[in-house]
Amino acid sequence: MPEHIPNGPYAEGEFAGRTALVTGAGQGIGAAVAAALAARGAHVIATDREPGRAADGAMGRGPGRDADREPGRAADGSMGRGPGRDADREPGREPARDADGEPGRDGSGAAGREPGSAAGREPGKAAGREPGKAAGREPGKIAAHEPGRAAPAPGTITPRTMDVTDPAAVSRVIDETVRDLGALDILVNVAGILRTAPVAELTDADWADTFAVNTTGVFHASRAAASHMTARGSGCIVTVASNAAGIPRTGMAAYAASKAAATMFTKCLGLETARSGVRCNVVAPGSTDTAMQRALWPDGQAEAPSSVIAGDPATYRTGIPLGRIAAPEDIAEAVVFLASDRARHITLQELYVDGGATLR
Repeated sequence: MPEHIPNGPYAEGEFAGRTALVTGAGQGIGAAVAAALAARGAHVIATDREPGRAADGAMGRGPGRDADREPGRAADGSMGRGPGRDADREPGREPARDADGEPGRDGSGAAGREPGSAAGREPGKAAGREPGKAAGREPGKIAAHEPGRAAPAPGTITPRTMDVTDPAAVSRVIDETVRDLGALDILVNVAGILRTAPVAELTDADWADTFAVNTTGVFHASRAAASHMTARGSGCIVTVASNAAGIPRTGMAAYAASKAAATMFTKCLGLETARSGVRCNVVAPGSTDTAMQRALWPDGQAEAPSSVIAGDPATYRTGIPLGRIAAPEDIAEAVVFLASDRARHITLQELYVDGGATLR
């Protein structure tokens, strides 16, 4: 007979005793995923390429921002380009209209919710709990684990600097995690950047940089994690891709192609590792209220969320049937489900979390 799966999908100790590593955890969806896993008892290694930003996300200062960017900064980190312009787009150039960076806010203006918040709770806060807080711990408390010390308490978030484009750095962080904590149970690939431009105006650097983070970064982290997981005979990898991987978007060829590649890579990896007990799945967000999404909105355009929800026939973009833009927590909940024992017989799947925007 199959073993019983405990009731209570939001049980405080659902991930107790497990270690998770989240890339792009300094803000936005990555920070929300780290907080959600920690709230359910996991020890989370929260990584980001910017020193200190992983710590900011772990302390609850990250939700509402995209995985690799501070508010108002371009995807490549360059300064002086406010929201509404992409990293390398000149004023007057048409931005892409959709991405997996627009959650948190009820675009219909429902009941006084803050950007990045889920219904009835504060940004980055799991149901009834504060970000990253385990029973008896302070909100968002960070415990930097050192080799030779006792394992951290359940719900701990440990920030680490890691650039997913650097294979040696990725292998080092993952190897150290396994060495110090005994295992890596869950990997969540969130780190990503967005460069928008028509194909005729897309630069070689835009294309290469987009694939370096969104696709090759997923390869680096997943390869390193899978080698440990298959040897151990268990594990779970979840890649946060985008609904743009499954539907054409004007001005988003590099981004959509990179996410489509990451999606198929994750499924192929899942097929190769299934017999070793390692599950690999994909979460495909739609418009989510993060800095990545807000950077697509023209400066000062208060009606931008409504226009995203309504769609844009001129760019062949459908609207959002559920009538709201997602929150980072909406995406995090899907990731948590796929990482849990409740999804123990699910692998090679792609879960769209876009309010019906892709009509599938």
